[in-house]
Amino acid sequence: MTREIFNQIASGWYNFRHRSIFRTELEALARRWQQGKLLNVGCAHGPDFLPFRKSFELYGVDFSGNMLQLAQKYSRKYKFNVKLAEADVRNLPFADDAFDRAIAVATYHHLQEKEERLRALRELWRVLKPDGEAFITVWNRWQPRFWLKTKNILVPWRSRDKTLYRYYYLFSYYELEKLVRKAGFEVVSSSPESKYRFPLKTFSRNICVLVRKMPTEES
Repeated sequence: MTREIFNQIASGWYNFRHRSIFRTELEALARRWQQGKLLNVGCAHGPDFLPFRKSFELYGVDFSGNMLQLAQKYSRKYKFNVKLAEADVRNLPFADDAFDRAIAVATYHHLQEKEERLRALRELWRVLKPDGEAFITVWNRWQPRFWLKTKNILVPWRSRDKTLYRYYYLFSYYELEKLVRKAGFEVVSSSPESKYRFPLKTFSRNICVLVRKMPTEES
């Protein structure tokens, strides 16, 4: 079960990924957004909060209780306030239109079924205010190390006495963009991670999309 796997790897993950690999992207978003109520979906131990700690009201959800305990530790270490909740991203414990902005870094590719991924994105749409933006990253199906793999993979995490396997669903750019549009979003931008230096985005390690919740007639 994915939840139990992440509970088991939480302490090792805290040390292994102590700073966000999307620092450049998130700092740019903090400048773009400036302030507001921000939700971190699948926040893990909390490194993606750092660029937003000075000017935003921070909230985070994760399905791993152990990760959330470490997120509290992380927030104390880096001196920022955050409200955390253990929750399933397919059923967020917030009211409609609750947040100005959101980030979901390496979250949705852990959901196994297409309908689950769509449901989670529709939940994200629900809790964002009209015109609210969200930044989403997932692993790219067409990065070279996965050329001979299927879209559904298990990635090992080696601890001292055993190997644990994390589930990933590998997206293409087209597939992710189509799915977020089906969930109700407008795609503002779709790009590789900033560290990717090749001219064709097709083969990047990550897919990064910035999406916007289009206002409805009732908004």
